[in-house]
Amino acid sequence: MAQKMRAAISHKYGRDHRLGTQPWLEDSIQPGHFRGNPSLSVTVSQYMISLGRRKVRAGEVVTSARAMDEQTMKELYEYNINFANEDLGPTSNKRKAEAPQSWAGSTVRLMLQLMFVTAMLLLLRFEEVLRITWSDTHQYGGIVPFFLYENPNKPWMCPVRAWAAWWYHCRCLGLDMNGYIFRKKMGRDGVSANPHDGMTSDSFLECFRNNLLDIGIDPRPYGTHSFRRGGCQYLAMVLRWPLRQICTWGGWAENFDNPGTIFKYLLSWTDTPQLQQEDYFNPDRAGSDPCTACGRTCTCA
Repeated sequence: MAQKMRAAISHKYGRDHRLGTQPWLEDSIQPGHFRGNPSLSVTVSQYMISLGRRKVRAGEVVTSARAMDEQTMKELYEYNINFANEDLGPTSNKRKAEAPQSWAGSTVRLMLQLMFVTAMLLLLRFEEVLRITWSDTHQYGGIVPFFLYENPNKPWMCPVRAWAAWWYHCRCLGLDMNGYIFRKKMGRDGVSANPHDGMTSDSFLECFRNNLLDIGIDPRPYGTHSFRRGGCQYLAMVLRWPLRQICTWGGWAENFDNPGTIFKYLLSWTDTPQLQQEDYFNPDRAGSDPCTACGRTCTCA
Protein backbone atom coordinates (compact mmCIF):
# COMPACT_ATOMS: atom_id res chain seq x y z
CA MET A 1 0.00 0.00 0.00
CA ALA A 2 2.83 2.41 0.91
CA GLN A 3 4.50 1.81 -2.44
CA LYS A 4 1.25 2.54 -4.29
CA MET A 5 0.75 5.74 -2.30
CA ARG A 6 4.30 6.86 -3.08
CA ALA A 7 3.80 6.09 -6.78
CA ALA A 8 0.58 8.16 -6.81
CA ILE A 9 2.30 11.09 -5.07
CA SER A 10 5.25 10.88 -7.46
CA HIS A 11 2.86 11.00 -10.41
CA LYS A 12 0.99 13.97 -8.90
CA TYR A 13 4.17 16.00 -8.37
CA GLY A 14 5.70 14.92 -11.66
CA ARG A 15 2.75 15.45 -13.99
CA ASP A 16 0.35 17.91 -12.38
CA HIS A 17 2.96 20.11 -10.70
CA ARG A 18 5.50 19.57 -13.52
CA LEU A 19 8.37 18.68 -11.18
CA GLY A 20 9.51 15.77 -13.33
CA THR A 21 10.99 12.47 -12.20
CA GLN A 22 14.44 13.58 -11.04
CA PRO A 23 15.45 13.06 -7.37
CA TRP A 24 14.71 15.85 -4.86
CA LEU A 25 18.08 17.59 -4.35
CA GLU A 26 19.35 20.93 -3.13
CA ASP A 27 20.32 23.35 -5.88
CA SER A 28 24.11 23.75 -5.83
CA ILE A 29 23.80 27.27 -7.30
CA GLN A 30 21.05 28.44 -4.94
CA PRO A 31 21.59 26.90 -1.47
CA GLY A 32 18.33 26.44 0.40
CA HIS A 33 16.37 25.87 -2.83
CA PHE A 34 15.46 22.36 -3.91
CA ARG A 35 14.63 20.91 -7.31
CA GLY A 36 13.06 17.67 -8.46
CA ASN A 37 10.30 15.44 -7.16
CA PRO A 38 9.91 15.48 -3.33
CA SER A 39 8.64 11.89 -3.17
CA LEU A 40 11.89 10.74 -4.81
CA SER A 41 14.09 12.24 -2.10
CA VAL A 42 16.75 10.22 -0.28
CA THR A 43 14.81 10.55 2.99
CA VAL A 44 11.65 9.02 1.52
CA SER A 45 13.64 6.23 -0.13
CA GLN A 46 15.36 5.38 3.15
CA TYR A 47 12.01 5.37 4.94
CA MET A 48 10.52 2.93 2.39
CA ILE A 49 13.45 0.55 2.84
CA SER A 50 13.15 0.76 6.63
CA LEU A 51 9.39 0.19 6.43
CA GLY A 52 9.93 -2.98 4.41
CA ARG A 53 12.38 -4.33 6.99
CA ARG A 54 10.01 -3.57 9.87
CA LYS A 55 7.19 -5.42 8.11
CA VAL A 56 9.41 -8.48 7.69
CA ARG A 57 10.41 -8.41 11.39
CA ALA A 58 6.72 -8.12 12.31
CA GLY A 59 6.04 -11.40 10.50
CA GLU A 60 4.37 -10.10 7.35
CA VAL A 61 4.95 -12.21 4.28
CA VAL A 62 6.65 -10.33 1.47
CA THR A 63 5.50 -11.40 -1.98
CA SER A 64 8.44 -11.49 -4.35
CA ALA A 65 8.17 -10.42 -7.96
CA ARG A 66 7.92 -13.39 -10.31
CA ALA A 67 11.32 -14.43 -11.62
CA MET A 68 12.10 -13.93 -15.29
CA ASP A 69 12.85 -17.20 -17.11
CA GLU A 70 14.79 -18.01 -20.25
CA GLN A 71 11.71 -18.88 -22.33
CA THR A 72 10.17 -15.48 -21.65
CA MET A 73 13.50 -13.82 -22.46
CA LYS A 74 13.50 -15.66 -25.79
CA GLU A 75 9.95 -14.55 -26.62
CA LEU A 76 10.73 -10.93 -25.75
CA TYR A 77 13.90 -11.03 -27.84
CA GLU A 78 12.19 -12.50 -30.90
CA TYR A 79 9.34 -9.99 -30.68
CA ASN A 80 11.55 -6.95 -30.14
CA ILE A 81 14.27 -7.83 -32.63
CA ASN A 82 11.73 -8.46 -35.41
CA PHE A 83 9.59 -5.43 -34.63
CA ALA A 84 9.11 -3.24 -37.68
CA ASN A 85 8.42 0.48 -37.34
CA GLU A 86 5.43 1.65 -39.34
CA ASP A 87 4.65 5.23 -38.47
CA LEU A 88 6.75 7.15 -35.97
CA GLY A 89 4.30 10.03 -35.75
CA PRO A 90 2.07 10.88 -32.79
CA THR A 91 -0.05 8.01 -31.47
CA SER A 92 -3.75 8.79 -30.98
CA ASN A 93 -5.98 7.14 -28.40
CA LYS A 94 -7.82 5.38 -31.22
CA ARG A 95 -4.59 3.92 -32.56
CA LYS A 96 -3.51 2.83 -29.07
CA ALA A 97 -6.74 0.87 -28.78
CA GLU A 98 -6.46 -0.66 -32.25
CA ALA A 99 -2.70 -1.34 -32.10
CA PRO A 100 -1.54 -1.61 -28.46
CA GLN A 101 1.97 -2.61 -29.60
CA SER A 102 2.49 0.96 -30.84
CA TRP A 103 3.62 2.07 -27.36
CA ALA A 104 7.25 1.83 -28.56
CA GLY A 105 9.30 1.38 -31.71
CA SER A 106 12.51 -0.47 -32.52
CA THR A 107 14.87 2.01 -30.79
CA VAL A 108 13.21 1.73 -27.38
CA ARG A 109 12.87 -2.03 -27.75
CA LEU A 110 16.56 -2.39 -28.57
CA MET A 111 17.43 -0.44 -25.43
CA LEU A 112 15.05 -2.53 -23.32
CA GLN A 113 16.52 -5.77 -24.62
CA LEU A 114 19.97 -4.70 -23.45
CA MET A 115 18.56 -3.76 -20.05
CA PHE A 116 16.85 -7.15 -19.70
CA VAL A 117 20.01 -9.15 -20.48
CA THR A 118 22.29 -6.95 -18.38
CA ALA A 119 20.09 -7.07 -15.27
CA MET A 120 19.55 -10.83 -15.53
CA LEU A 121 23.13 -11.95 -16.15
CA LEU A 122 24.81 -9.49 -13.77
CA LEU A 123 22.23 -10.03 -10.98
CA LEU A 124 21.70 -6.29 -10.67
CA ARG A 125 18.85 -4.39 -9.10
CA PHE A 126 17.17 -2.28 -11.73
CA GLU A 127 18.10 0.91 -9.94
CA GLU A 128 21.72 -0.15 -10.50
CA VAL A 129 21.11 -0.90 -14.19
CA LEU A 130 19.52 2.49 -14.81
CA ARG A 131 22.54 4.26 -13.30
CA ILE A 132 25.11 2.62 -15.60
CA THR A 133 27.06 5.18 -17.63
CA TRP A 134 29.28 4.78 -20.64
CA SER A 135 32.34 5.44 -18.48
CA ASP A 136 31.41 2.37 -16.37
CA THR A 137 32.06 0.17 -19.42
CA HIS A 138 35.76 1.12 -19.57
CA GLN A 139 38.25 -1.42 -18.29
CA TYR A 140 39.71 0.71 -15.54
CA GLY A 141 38.72 2.13 -12.19
CA GLY A 142 38.32 0.83 -8.66
CA ILE A 143 35.35 -1.49 -9.35
CA VAL A 144 35.97 -5.11 -10.31
CA PRO A 145 34.49 -5.43 -13.83
CA PHE A 146 32.08 -8.09 -15.08
CA PHE A 147 33.61 -10.11 -17.91
CA LEU A 148 30.92 -11.12 -20.41
CA TYR A 149 31.27 -13.39 -23.43
CA GLU A 150 29.35 -14.12 -26.60
CA ASN A 151 26.61 -16.75 -26.55
CA PRO A 152 25.95 -17.56 -30.24
CA ASN A 153 23.73 -20.55 -29.40
CA LYS A 154 21.30 -18.39 -27.43
CA PRO A 155 21.18 -14.88 -28.91
CA TRP A 156 18.39 -13.90 -26.49
CA MET A 157 20.88 -14.41 -23.64
CA CYS A 158 23.92 -12.98 -25.43
CA PRO A 159 25.25 -9.82 -23.70
CA VAL A 160 27.84 -9.12 -26.40
CA ARG A 161 25.20 -9.03 -29.13
CA ALA A 162 22.91 -6.78 -27.06
CA TRP A 163 25.65 -4.31 -26.09
CA ALA A 164 27.09 -4.13 -29.62
CA ALA A 165 23.63 -3.55 -31.15
CA TRP A 166 22.79 -0.68 -28.77
CA TRP A 167 26.26 0.91 -29.09
CA TYR A 168 26.00 0.87 -32.89
CA HIS A 169 22.45 2.21 -32.82
CA CYS A 170 23.45 5.09 -30.51
CA ARG A 171 26.24 5.96 -32.94
CA CYS A 172 23.78 5.98 -35.83
CA LEU A 173 21.46 8.28 -33.86
CA GLY A 174 24.36 10.64 -33.16
CA LEU A 175 23.91 10.44 -29.39
CA ASP A 176 26.55 11.76 -27.02
CA MET A 177 28.38 8.62 -25.83
CA ASN A 178 28.78 9.99 -22.32
CA GLY A 179 26.49 9.96 -19.32
CA TYR A 180 23.69 7.44 -18.95
CA ILE A 181 23.51 4.49 -21.30
CA PHE A 182 19.76 4.02 -20.81
CA ARG A 183 18.09 7.32 -21.66
CA LYS A 184 14.69 8.78 -20.94
CA LYS A 185 12.02 7.63 -23.39
CA MET A 186 10.83 10.48 -25.60
CA GLY A 187 7.58 10.03 -27.46
CA ARG A 188 6.94 6.67 -29.06
CA ASP A 189 10.40 5.68 -30.22
CA GLY A 190 12.85 8.37 -29.19
CA VAL A 191 15.39 8.68 -26.40
CA SER A 192 16.74 11.84 -24.81
CA ALA A 193 19.82 13.43 -26.38
CA ASN A 194 20.80 14.77 -22.94
CA PRO A 195 23.48 12.41 -21.55
CA HIS A 196 22.35 13.18 -18.00
CA ASP A 197 18.68 12.40 -18.67
CA GLY A 198 18.35 8.75 -17.66
CA MET A 199 15.33 6.50 -17.69
CA THR A 200 13.45 6.27 -14.37
CA SER A 201 12.32 3.11 -12.61
CA ASP A 202 8.66 3.97 -13.16
CA SER A 203 9.22 4.48 -16.88
CA PHE A 204 11.10 1.21 -17.18
CA LEU A 205 8.43 -0.73 -15.30
CA GLU A 206 5.74 0.66 -17.61
CA CYS A 207 7.77 -0.31 -20.69
CA PHE A 208 8.56 -3.76 -19.27
CA ARG A 209 4.92 -4.53 -18.56
CA ASN A 210 3.82 -3.28 -21.99
CA ASN A 211 6.45 -5.55 -23.53
CA LEU A 212 5.08 -8.53 -21.62
CA LEU A 213 1.60 -7.73 -22.93
CA ASP A 214 3.06 -7.77 -26.46
CA ILE A 215 3.81 -11.48 -26.08
CA GLY A 216 0.57 -12.32 -24.26
CA ILE A 217 1.92 -12.57 -20.69
CA ASP A 218 0.09 -11.10 -17.69
CA PRO A 219 2.53 -8.46 -16.34
CA ARG A 220 0.98 -8.10 -12.88
CA PRO A 221 3.21 -10.65 -11.05
CA TYR A 222 6.39 -9.09 -12.47
CA GLY A 223 8.42 -6.18 -11.14
CA THR A 224 11.83 -4.55 -11.34
CA HIS A 225 13.28 -7.35 -9.16
CA SER A 226 12.18 -10.07 -11.60
CA PHE A 227 15.47 -10.04 -13.49
CA ARG A 228 17.68 -10.28 -10.39
CA ARG A 229 15.68 -13.28 -9.18
CA GLY A 230 15.47 -14.75 -12.68
CA GLY A 231 19.21 -14.38 -13.20
CA CYS A 232 19.93 -16.19 -9.96
CA GLN A 233 17.67 -19.07 -11.00
CA TYR A 234 19.14 -19.13 -14.51
CA LEU A 235 22.68 -19.49 -13.17
CA ALA A 236 21.63 -22.19 -10.68
CA MET A 237 19.18 -24.26 -12.74
CA VAL A 238 20.25 -23.77 -16.35
CA LEU A 239 23.99 -23.13 -16.14
CA ARG A 240 24.18 -25.21 -12.94
CA TRP A 241 26.54 -22.90 -11.08
CA PRO A 242 27.16 -23.85 -7.42
CA LEU A 243 25.72 -21.45 -4.83
CA ARG A 244 29.18 -20.29 -3.77
CA GLN A 245 29.91 -19.22 -7.34
CA ILE A 246 26.58 -17.38 -7.66
CA CYS A 247 27.21 -15.50 -4.40
CA THR A 248 30.69 -14.49 -5.55
CA TRP A 249 29.45 -13.33 -8.97
CA GLY A 250 26.57 -11.38 -7.44
CA GLY A 251 28.84 -9.69 -4.90
CA TRP A 252 27.24 -11.41 -1.89
CA ALA A 253 30.31 -13.38 -0.78
CA GLU A 254 32.10 -10.74 1.30
CA ASN A 255 29.23 -9.52 3.50
CA PHE A 256 26.48 -12.08 3.17
CA ASP A 257 24.87 -11.66 6.60
CA ASN A 258 21.51 -13.12 5.56
CA PRO A 259 21.96 -16.53 3.87
CA GLY A 260 18.18 -16.86 3.48
CA THR A 261 18.23 -14.19 0.77
CA ILE A 262 19.75 -16.52 -1.82
CA PHE A 263 16.95 -19.05 -1.28
CA LYS A 264 14.29 -16.36 -1.64
CA TYR A 265 15.80 -15.62 -5.03
CA LEU A 266 15.76 -19.30 -5.98
CA LEU A 267 12.27 -20.21 -4.79
CA SER A 268 8.94 -18.41 -4.45
CA TRP A 269 5.30 -19.40 -4.89
CA THR A 270 4.95 -16.64 -7.49
CA ASP A 271 7.36 -18.33 -9.91
CA THR A 272 6.23 -20.41 -12.88
CA PRO A 273 6.47 -24.15 -11.98
CA GLN A 274 9.34 -25.87 -13.77
CA LEU A 275 7.80 -29.33 -13.40
CA GLN A 276 4.30 -30.71 -12.86
CA GLN A 277 3.68 -32.46 -9.55
CA GLU A 278 2.94 -35.82 -11.22
CA ASP A 279 6.24 -35.82 -13.13
CA TYR A 280 8.81 -35.65 -10.34
CA PHE A 281 9.24 -39.45 -10.18
CA ASN A 282 7.88 -40.19 -13.64
CA PRO A 283 10.53 -42.38 -15.40
CA ASP A 284 8.96 -41.65 -18.81
CA ARG A 285 8.83 -37.89 -18.60
CA ALA A 286 10.23 -35.93 -21.55
CA GLY A 287 13.92 -35.08 -21.54
CA SER A 288 15.30 -31.59 -21.25
CA ASP A 289 16.82 -29.49 -24.03
CA PRO A 290 20.24 -30.80 -25.16
CA CYS A 291 23.15 -29.44 -23.17
CA THR A 292 25.27 -27.23 -25.42
CA ALA A 293 28.45 -28.64 -23.86
CA CYS A 294 27.87 -32.40 -23.61
CA GLY A 295 24.65 -32.95 -25.57
CA ARG A 296 22.86 -34.82 -22.75
CA THR A 297 19.05 -34.55 -22.57
CA CYS A 298 18.35 -36.61 -19.44
CA THR A 299 16.57 -34.92 -16.54
CA CYS A 300 19.70 -35.13 -14.35
CA ALA A 301 21.87 -33.28 -16.90
